[in-house]
Amino acid sequence: MHNFNIHRDTHDIGGKTLTVETGRMAKQADGAIFLTYGDTSMLVTATAEKEPQEGTDFFPLTVDFIEKMYASGKIPGGFFKREAKPSTDATLMARLVDRAIRPLFPEGFRNAVHVVITITSYDDKSDPGTLAILGASLALGISDIPFNGPIAGIKVGMIDNELIINPDVDRKDISLLDLSVAGTAKTIVMIEAGASEITEEKTMEAIYFGHDFIKDLVKFQDHFIKKTGKEKREIKYDLVPEEISRHVETKFGKVIRKAAVIHGKQERNEAFDSHREAMLEELSSTESEDNYAEKEHYYKATFDDLIKKSVREAILKDNHRADGRSMDDIRPITCEIDVLPRVHGSALFTRGETQSLGAVTLGTGKDEQVIDGLAEEFKKQFFLHYNFPPFSVGEVGFMRGPGRRELGHGALAEKALLPVIPSWEKFPYTIRVVSEILESNGSSSMATVCSGTLALMAAGVPISKPVAGIANGLIMDGEKFVVLTDIMGLEDHLGDMDFKVTGTRDGITAIQMDIKIEGITREIMQVALEKAKIARLRILDEITSVIPQPRADISPTAPRIEFIQIATDKIGELIGPGGKNIKAIIETTGADIDIEDSGRVAIASPDKESIDRTMELIKQIVEDPSTDKIYDAVVSRVENYGAFVKIFGGIKEGLVHVSEMHYSRVRAPSDLVKVGDTVKVRFTGKENGKLNFSMKNIPGNPEPIRTPYQREEGDRETRPRYDNRSRSDRGSRPYDKRRSYNRDKYRDKEQGNRERYPKEDK
Repeated sequence: MHNFNIHRDTHDIGGKTLTVETGRMAKQADGAIFLTYGDTSMLVTATAEKEPQEGTDFFPLTVDFIEKMYASGKIPGGFFKREAKPSTDATLMARLVDRAIRPLFPEGFRNAVHVVITITSYDDKSDPGTLAILGASLALGISDIPFNGPIAGIKVGMIDNELIINPDVDRKDISLLDLSVAGTAKTIVMIEAGASEITEEKTMEAIYFGHDFIKDLVKFQDHFIKKTGKEKREIKYDLVPEEISRHVETKFGKVIRKAAVIHGKQERNEAFDSHREAMLEELSSTESEDNYAEKEHYYKATFDDLIKKSVREAILKDNHRADGRSMDDIRPITCEIDVLPRVHGSALFTRGETQSLGAVTLGTGKDEQVIDGLAEEFKKQFFLHYNFPPFSVGEVGFMRGPGRRELGHGALAEKALLPVIPSWEKFPYTIRVVSEILESNGSSSMATVCSGTLALMAAGVPISKPVAGIANGLIMDGEKFVVLTDIMGLEDHLGDMDFKVTGTRDGITAIQMDIKIEGITREIMQVALEKAKIARLRILDEITSVIPQPRADISPTAPRIEFIQIATDKIGELIGPGGKNIKAIIETTGADIDIEDSGRVAIASPDKESIDRTMELIKQIVEDPSTDKIYDAVVSRVENYGAFVKIFGGIKEGLVHVSEMHYSRVRAPSDLVKVGDTVKVRFTGKENGKLNFSMKNIPGNPEPIRTPYQREEGDRETRPRYDNRSRSDRGSRPYDKRRSYNRDKYRDKEQGNRERYPKEDK
């Protein structure tokens, strides 16, 4: 039996017990934590390469979030029945953890680090994202990997105007706020939020309400790490030697600073590329080949550092931005709608050198997106997809499926627009928004929010209010800082913060904050939110000047949807065996039909006549025929006891019993009708769920062929008792014991019955 060296500790968060342990699982990882909160558990591991990756100019961090379907008692779908690529939710969770921990690794650290979060049990109540941040911090903290933590993540909700820590996932629909915040004991390092028009003041309160709990969790981690943590390993940091920095700055600093203030993105980049090439050519000609090869990546890194330094100093010292704007200026905006003729709703939003083409498609309930992950399967009426092709930044690249960036930006824009999307009861359409980024120079996700708003209103989707978004940045040096409004790509790349805020005129609908430093203060947060509100209101003015409110009607090319309510016990009848009835209606009318469990039937078609015809056919199926009407029917089957007929174009079938086929006696139904004949029938009622019809006394129906001894209605003369025709001419007749040729049979039959059933003696 193994002699495990297990360390375990517990802590209370939001009324639930958090349990963390190490020493029992995954002991070969550099750091491993098994974390349990409620009935949700996860294994978080952290490993790092022993040596740095040579020639790498970035920190190679990978975070994987693995959803094991057994965690919630599910078997994966598909042919192979095993987990495949990460779901969208898993990808977004991995991004959440990455954004929280990345700023806290030391500068110049180039050893590849891999953090793996494996969900091993899920109770459908606890949010796994913020728990994963805590687990990653602990795994890194107890390992020998350098990490400037610990940090913690917390979830904040707002129900009945009260802030709640770690609300259960199933209460998300009634919470006005869905805030994930991560931070150290002193600062905030990451924010991700969706909100229902929360004010800036309430948002600040919620963030720092969560930070109070983060401080407590950081203290808990400090205690656990001191007991179980390893000594940090010796690391060779990849830092540029000071002599190289001084040499490059002396020779090329002036031209770099000049190029950094060129206004156009392409012109500025071309100037940078030209100067970089000239620098490398000059340095390679003055040094030996081996010496240059050893220093080349330092020269390139120094050149990039000088660009960063030039841009930041111009802003901090001279209040000068690279494109000539002031600190709070928004780039020029152009809003256009109806740019795509056949699309249900389209818009083109251009801000500076960032451009988003928004397209809206309206569908029926069948088009809802089915989400099947660890939680219970559910459907989405509204969803947004974001595409970022390489040509948008003037590059050549492969166009495959969406990556983490596309999924993350799309999720943020969807979260921003969701609070204003009408309910299914008010607008019974599935709504898909697609953002095609055609140009990008910063904040394409916020351009997506704006193009999405324009396209939705152009499509006639009755959103409650228009939404706009803006991305602010931060340049910070010691205690001095400047918050920039509407950052472009260069300022995003070289700045310290990307702070995205979306909302209506009345409040915030989404926030996403990423930083590259070890945290920001409350003062910076306050300034960033205030500037974002001012900019957002300006952009909303631009949007509403083009289309002030949603159109009163949807596009002529969009499907029209009307509803009819049927009894729930009629659903099966409407569908028919094997879907026969519903398929027949769709083929006949071309309309799309969606049947809900409640009996509400949605009929969708761009053609009003198609909807009306579909409505009529549905009524014919689910409503019984009227007893006071005569219907045209087609004989579908003939039996000895009657004929089956179909009405309503073959939708409903019922029986005309032989006794109801004519006022006179009909010997055999086949003597009167055959399959395919058209007759007229009257509905007489239902028996055991089957329809019954009558053909009696309806003009135009077939008449039986009469023999000489058959009488007409009202004729009092009876047929002759004896038929003088030969027996061969008479044909078959009903059994009659009075006839001479049946007497012997009758006598034998009666005698047999007396022997079988003797009478009792009286």
